[in-house]
Amino acid sequence: MALTGLPTDTDADIARVAEALAMITPRWNVRILLAISGRALRYSEISGKVSWLQDGQLHPKLKSLCDAGLLQRTEHTSRHVTYGHTERGAALLSVLPMIVTWAEEHLETADRPLPAIEQIEDSLTLLTRKHAATILWVLKSNEGVSGRALARIIMPSSDWTNIYPPLRQLVADGLVTAGGTGQPYRLSVAGDGLGPVFGALSAWAAGQPLTQAARHPLWGRPQAELAALQWVSNPSRVPNPPTSRPPVRGSETVQPTWQNRDLFSHPAAARPNAALPAGGPRR
Repeated sequence: MALTGLPTDTDADIARVAEALAMITPRWNVRILLAISGRALRYSEISGKVSWLQDGQLHPKLKSLCDAGLLQRTEHTSRHVTYGHTERGAALLSVLPMIVTWAEEHLETADRPLPAIEQIEDSLTLLTRKHAATILWVLKSNEGVSGRALARIIMPSSDWTNIYPPLRQLVADGLVTAGGTGQPYRLSVAGDGLGPVFGALSAWAAGQPLTQAARHPLWGRPQAELAALQWVSNPSRVPNPPTSRPPVRGSETVQPTWQNRDLFSHPAAARPNAALPAGGPRR
């Protein structure tokens, strides 16, 4: 199949999803967003929940999240300032259970139980690699694509061999498969399984409810009405699950069992690992 480039609306869709990922991927951003749950908090309250961050680190993080439109800073008085989720920020957090579910199904099982927050951070590491979203989009659109054809679409003004470093990384991460020298590249089962995540991120970025994820023209499943409550983190990965029901996959509808606080399975005062490993088949 001859490939001539991506349609303008597809380019815009990928750019919006990449921007959404860029808002939450920087280190500690997800943890800070989850620390502010339920009600707006004062700076000292937030600092107590992410105590491993010093003031010089937390303040610029809060400012960047406010600038991104995910948090809102409210100055009640000169001495009373609170930070809370905007409607857009709260809606974006609803994508996190979908990321956890994808990680539990497709990333290699670690040698220790992982809290859901680490599942999210591992997954974001994979999805925000350079050119990753665009490559996955193109491969989803086609049965098989050569490296040269991918280069013509994704980096037409660059040497076509520059496509191979990001491609090799996606193969190593388990999101793309290649049959061998000269064989086309295709999405792996894990790569194709990103449909709910990319569909939801696309819907959020376009200002639509997450239930529209099922209708995404590329990543959606038109026969399924995908609601945000369908993605439930595996209870074995989070402390004190509010229900003993097993995790549900597919189209079965259940009552919500996942809450923001469930993403932390260790005390907030404990400093997380200094380096978060990349996910993929060799986590």
